Amino acid sequence: MRIRAILCALAFAGTFAVAAMGSAAAQQQQRPLRLVMNTELQVLDPIVTTSVVTRAFGFMVWDTLVAPDSQGVMRPQMLEGWQVSDDRLTWTFKLRPGLEWHDGTPVTAEDCVASIRRWGDKDGLGRQLMAATRGLRAVDQSTFVLELNRPFAQVLEALGKTATLVPFMMPARIASTPSGTQIQEIIGSGPFIFRREEWRAGDRVVFHRNPRYRPRQEPADGLAGGKVVHFDRVEFVSIPDHSTKYSALQAGEIDYLERAPLDFIEVMRADRNLVVTKGLGGGQIMGVLTLNHTQPPFDDVRIRRALQQAVLQRDVVAATGLPADMVQERCLTFYMCGALYETTAGTEAFRNPDMERARALLREAGYNNEPVVVLHASDSAVINPIALVAIDQMRRAGFNLDIRSTDWSTVAQQRMKREPVADGGWSVTPIVWTGFDMENPMTNPVMVYNCANVYPGWWCDEGQVPLLRQFSEETDLARRREIAAQLQARAHENVSVVLLGQFASPAAYRAELHGVLEVGFPVLWNIQRVAR
Repeated sequence: MRIRAILCALAFAGTFAVAAMGSAAAQQQQRPLRLVMNTELQVLDPIVTTSVVTRAFGFMVWDTLVAPDSQGVMRPQMLEGWQVSDDRLTWTFKLRPGLEWHDGTPVTAEDCVASIRRWGDKDGLGRQLMAATRGLRAVDQSTFVLELNRPFAQVLEALGKTATLVPFMMPARIASTPSGTQIQEIIGSGPFIFRREEWRAGDRVVFHRNPRYRPRQEPADGLAGGKVVHFDRVEFVSIPDHSTKYSALQAGEIDYLERAPLDFIEVMRADRNLVVTKGLGGGQIMGVLTLNHTQPPFDDVRIRRALQQAVLQRDVVAATGLPADMVQERCLTFYMCGALYETTAGTEAFRNPDMERARALLREAGYNNEPVVVLHASDSAVINPIALVAIDQMRRAGFNLDIRSTDWSTVAQQRMKREPVADGGWSVTPIVWTGFDMENPMTNPVMVYNCANVYPGWWCDEGQVPLLRQFSEETDLARRREIAAQLQARAHENVSVVLLGQFASPAAYRAELHGVLEVGFPVLWNIQRVAR
């Protein structure tokens, strides 16, 4: 009897311990998932800004018709599927059943048509698609048809693009907002609901799990597959100071950094409680100097070529402090080194930068010490170090610099101004683009925004316009590579922008997070917190 009593007591204790462990695990899982973005969220409308933090916000709230898997193959997302006519001029799309907006109303084909039209009025690739479109109409509640007036080889790539601006689907009443006007109502069909009443600018952005969301049945793969959410609450937390970000991650006060502070990469790699991503592939970064082509001095191509000659990429990327396996000492292609369309076309004149040559070009162009206003996002862990080196190189070349150091959110607003510098305008803005933005001419900002008059810098080389159309119609890869090389050669000759160099920009997260999808920017579905 005594032995039986002891066994019963042990069994009860074991059951209680298991229950307690289960309860603790459940509590840990329900603790909010907290992410620190590299820059502050200011603009909520993903169609009016190219800000990558707004893109990340967009993938939380809205959904796309198709999405690329980890191999870059476009898969149905909101769509059940599509059919294409033999001449490939008519595309019939069908929504999968049961899709609902956050307010409980059904997603319809009319919503998709309105959303595509609004995006297509603003986005570079979208404008190309719309120019090739004869008709876009809803057939019934779940079916819509796209009719082309000429061949267009990248219909799915357009509808599933991950580069900004992303064609997110919105209710028709919201998508009827002009593309240049910010939407006021944030209603999507995505896996999270934005809680505007809990949003505190400069502190945190709050999302709740969308109980109406119906994930696809396929496992998550890249941005395709099922978007299964395991947290009831997710937060974007603002922490401007880089050492504070690292300390908060180390202490478990936050779970995920979009961009690991570059000075802390090595120490993070050595911490078994943290995971540092490789930050390679489409997630790699290209530093860029965007130039205001509408105002002096960079309305003069000779001045732009002087700046192009002054930039020594090796020194710029060295400023990141990244290990050697995370940087490219020199990359002069607009399409990212190591990517499909990499080419050396048009790089002959500046393969060996020369500061004396840069100074001579400035003199030849008649530069007379005109002020050059630089918008410097000093709060960005990625932009700040490369910008400081680029600023030094510009100064040594002989440019009279007026440095406006501020936070990225302010820079993002100020660089929309086209006025002269005396009236609040700007001359140069150091920024970064991801490989997702750069790898294809149809999404590459240098190519697709050329002469579009919508992207800050407002560069235009008319000779590229027919080339980009040729690329959009071409299906043969070898021929597409030839056209991509021609586009690059013209863009370099025009000095549409100046490349600062290519490097990794890894994320970092707590090791207890499982299922993190490394797609080049944070997506917060599929993640679970597992006790270690």
